[in-house]
Amino acid sequence: MVIRHVFILLSFLIPISIYLIGMYWSPIYWSIIVIAPLIIIGWIDVLQKKQTIRRLYPVIGRLRYLFESIRPEIQQYFVESNTNGTPVSREFRSLIYQRAKGDRDTRPFGTIFDVNKDGYEWINHSINPKNHVDHNLKVKFGGPDCTQPYDASPLNISAMSYGSLSQNAIMALNKGAKKGGFAHNTGEGGLSPYHLKHGGDIIWQIGTGYFGCRNEEGNFDDEKFKQQSSLPQVKMIEIKLSQGAKPGHGGILPAIKLTQEIAEIRHVPMGKDVISPPSHTAFNSPVGLLKFVQKVRKLCGGKPVGFKLCIGNKFEFLGICKAMLETGITPDFITVDGGEGGTGAAPTEMTNAVGTPLRDALIFVNSALIGIGLRNKIKIIASGKVFSAFHLLRAIALGADTVNSARGMMFALGCIQSRTCNTDHCPTGIATQDPARFKSLDVEHKAKRVKAYQYETVKNLAELLAVAGLDHLDQLEPAHINQRVNGTVVKNYAQLYPGITESCLLSEKTLPEDWKYDWQRSNAMAW
Repeated sequence: MVIRHVFILLSFLIPISIYLIGMYWSPIYWSIIVIAPLIIIGWIDVLQKKQTIRRLYPVIGRLRYLFESIRPEIQQYFVESNTNGTPVSREFRSLIYQRAKGDRDTRPFGTIFDVNKDGYEWINHSINPKNHVDHNLKVKFGGPDCTQPYDASPLNISAMSYGSLSQNAIMALNKGAKKGGFAHNTGEGGLSPYHLKHGGDIIWQIGTGYFGCRNEEGNFDDEKFKQQSSLPQVKMIEIKLSQGAKPGHGGILPAIKLTQEIAEIRHVPMGKDVISPPSHTAFNSPVGLLKFVQKVRKLCGGKPVGFKLCIGNKFEFLGICKAMLETGITPDFITVDGGEGGTGAAPTEMTNAVGTPLRDALIFVNSALIGIGLRNKIKIIASGKVFSAFHLLRAIALGADTVNSARGMMFALGCIQSRTCNTDHCPTGIATQDPARFKSLDVEHKAKRVKAYQYETVKNLAELLAVAGLDHLDQLEPAHINQRVNGTVVKNYAQLYPGITESCLLSEKTLPEDWKYDWQRSNAMAW
């Protein structure tokens, strides 16, 4: 029983007890002076809809917002005490809360970061900035074999499954996407009624478990996929090879969070942890992956189809590149997930020590596609600890076309990082299947917050473009971003991460020396 239910029960029992005791001992009536205001405050908390924690934890939940009111001072000390000058998640969580709530997000007294410390980054501004850049920035997805291209926002909702998240959280995210005109990735848990209820644009992710489109043996089912993917809300299909939080490890939904409804959506049995296999059964080679992309694109009626992965062995990705050249089949997009990505449940070693970080992976994938001469046919989506407009700008400068955010959208919903995602005891009603908890999350209010956060962030992205003297996202280049490397040594991204020339991987004569080992080891027919 959650505290909300305890409070409701006590709010009736205590006054009755006071009355009965007071019939024999009159001084007890004085206790009502203390208790009555608490009961009134508690009922105000239970009945309001804006703050889930207050609904779930009447009266005592107000302490959280008391601490939040003094957060700027705490946050200032925390960031200034950081030794490496890198952005701290608490700062950006506060920024997201402010933008989601529609509060003022400007800062007094200048930057809180030490600009003289190694690792500090900034964008070059122009002495002749633009007066205005259109905030309605869009990127068209769809290669030569796509018949239903999709115009995507620069910032979209990253993959989070129904099952990991509650139905109210999924509906709030999707309704926010509908209101704001951006996309919502389903995660590998399948396409649920809650993804579809409010009509937001959907990127349907197909993982190794093929949830929502699997047969009794757990393999990919053509007809089930065709039926679901033909829905008008489904705009793109993403085949998940791996994710940054636990690359090489299948997804996990603990049995404690598996309801009968989720089991039916995923076509899995009740009573056991739902574990996705580490790899796909529909293909087992780079060529097989691309043929599966081609098959899926045909089944869904020509919508954009791509795949998501966290970069591990470089030669394995280069094998996919060789397969593109040999088959002539290209994905419409590739989602690059950084090793710093998050999840609701993963082994500690997987989270901390496996997978290439986003920045390095993004540079590699972008360069590889340039090196085989196919970059103009394939869009790149970046994912991994992206919170602010500068994070978007940085990823796009390094080669991304758009960015997905999971953590940022969770914060917009009201996540407080209690780190109880896999226990079913989430105090904000977001990562739980407990009706007593998730029903306290108000869909309409949280949808507005999700929309506000995304809109304000993209608006600030447009403003950063304007101060740099640019009109469009595709004008961003690595040279626009600077980093303090060591003391007085400052380099821009073009110097730190030198690229390779167009189609240079296609000839032994132009093959860069530091690419030879992985390129020569790569194989289109085997991983």
